[in-house]
Amino acid sequence: MPSIEKTVDRLLPRVAKPPRYLGNEWNSVVKDHAGADVRVLLAFPDVYEVGMSHLGLKILYHIINGQQDMLAERVYAPWTDMEGLLRQEGLPLFSLENKIPAAEFDIIGFTLQYELSYTNILNMLDLSGIPLPAGERGAGDPLIIAGGPGAFNPEPIAPFFDLFLLGDGEEALLPILELYREHGRSHREEGGREAFLRRAASLKGCYVPSFYEERYDTGGVYLGTTPSKPEAPPRVAKNYVKDLDTAAYPDAFIVPYMDIVHDRIMLELFRGCTRGCRFCQAGMIYRPVRERSVERLRELAQSLMGSSGYEEVSLTSLSSSDYPRILDLVKDLSRDLKDRGVNLSLPSLRLDSFSLQLAREVQQVRKSGLTFAPEAGTQRLRDVINKNIREEDILETIEKAFHEGWRTVKLYFMLGLPTEGEEDLQGIVDLCEKILRRGRQAAGKKIKLNVNTSTFVPKPHTPFQWSRHISREEMKERQQFLRERLRGPGIKYTWHDPESSFLEGVFSRGDRRLAPVLMEALRLGCRFDGWTELFRPHLWEEAFRKAGVDPEAYTRELDPEVPLPWDHLESGVSKKYLLREYQKALRGEPSPDCRQGRCLGCGVAVPGGGGEGDKPCV
Repeated sequence: MPSIEKTVDRLLPRVAKPPRYLGNEWNSVVKDHAGADVRVLLAFPDVYEVGMSHLGLKILYHIINGQQDMLAERVYAPWTDMEGLLRQEGLPLFSLENKIPAAEFDIIGFTLQYELSYTNILNMLDLSGIPLPAGERGAGDPLIIAGGPGAFNPEPIAPFFDLFLLGDGEEALLPILELYREHGRSHREEGGREAFLRRAASLKGCYVPSFYEERYDTGGVYLGTTPSKPEAPPRVAKNYVKDLDTAAYPDAFIVPYMDIVHDRIMLELFRGCTRGCRFCQAGMIYRPVRERSVERLRELAQSLMGSSGYEEVSLTSLSSSDYPRILDLVKDLSRDLKDRGVNLSLPSLRLDSFSLQLAREVQQVRKSGLTFAPEAGTQRLRDVINKNIREEDILETIEKAFHEGWRTVKLYFMLGLPTEGEEDLQGIVDLCEKILRRGRQAAGKKIKLNVNTSTFVPKPHTPFQWSRHISREEMKERQQFLRERLRGPGIKYTWHDPESSFLEGVFSRGDRRLAPVLMEALRLGCRFDGWTELFRPHLWEEAFRKAGVDPEAYTRELDPEVPLPWDHLESGVSKKYLLREYQKALRGEPSPDCRQGRCLGCGVAVPGGGGEGDKPCV
């Protein structure tokens, strides 16, 4: 039989984007499998362009390949044209670097970023010839693991995984790989898999789902998840990096041969956020705040520019303008980059004059559009979601931006937020009209306002985890309300598909009873459900029907007194704090940023902080 590499070379002219499958990019790492004790395949369940843009995958690739006796290779979800050819030719899913079948790796590690990628995960396992349910895998199969934000409620997909890693991958992954190396290849022998998982379950942040059982009453009401093996802790704590300056970070990014979503150098300023937006899962699960020094960031920028040739450096974090020395950093980097013709970008800006000053500094090389996220159209609703920004701040900042020469501003809002009414929808319209009026006074009629709305999805480990997810009909009605009013010269309105938002909401707060739905959806041909051109909601309706599951049951308001499917998985933020914030939201009471004053007692346990009224956890 011809080698995979030769067959792939023959197939590449028949697919739309051959560079997705080449694997010989600049700065990719190719190691000899014979010299590695642990071989890991890092799997991203979306296309190459999306997966190559993910910073977490770059960091883990760097860490593993930095170990002398370990190796990491990559695989991304093949687009439909390549999948068809693989199945036609009888080829398995393969790694990019060495074109090795996925099933021949010791460990396949997926990142769980988005609920609508779950069918891609199952499809990638199927293309690899690996049994989908973890319980059906034998000694010859690789371990299937996952991490990322989705690991904080992986229950809908838990039956397909051997283990999940909670928290920062820099802390969570290497102990598992070291344990695997200690076991040698005994995990590939009869009984070795179970023995490995029993030891792994005792490691911090390691969740072995087969060692836990979900309990339901006779009416199907969820009663909780409890350990079924003595090695499994009742609650799994997350890992987190204590010091970002000493944490591993790539000094060379893989440079693709095609455009990717974020085709630039990414510098992570800090991790975590204390602003306390009540809808934001990332702001809760990535606490506490940890920062990189200006000196370390400049050092990384220099090494990454020298090794990659990129023309843009992006300063990333959940709220980058909250970095304490952001202005100093931006000025230093702008000076470092300007002579090279490299642009500096700061994608996550607050709506205030300080952010505008930053935007002016970072866009000295090329001036692009500005993006802001008011999230809600009225002050009442911004107080509910704890988005601490006033309308006048929004108007003044954008007006100054038009005065400074920007001509395009993009605004993000959410629909279906808790307590939202028609007056809040009208508030979006009124705010946009005020912005247009001020913009035209400042810069004439050439200004453009792009308005986008997504639908709020209740996420685990947030104050809104108990909230109702509005129905698809309500989504469509609210979008229609805005479509009729956000029109005319200078304004463009776009919105997110209600059907995909609904599905995201179902799996976001789901339990293991959704696993058969995923199996049915895969059999029916569901793939790339986050892609509008491939998403087929009618197939999902059929999958729910065949599995005997009512999806609407997962979108209802939840009783705070009832157990949640993710209660045994700790984000570090206490349920008591989340409930307190939820109750304040319903009363329309905002909470301050704890970095600016008194600790709010979120429960994150770090030395010198974490107790209400004590030193903040930053």
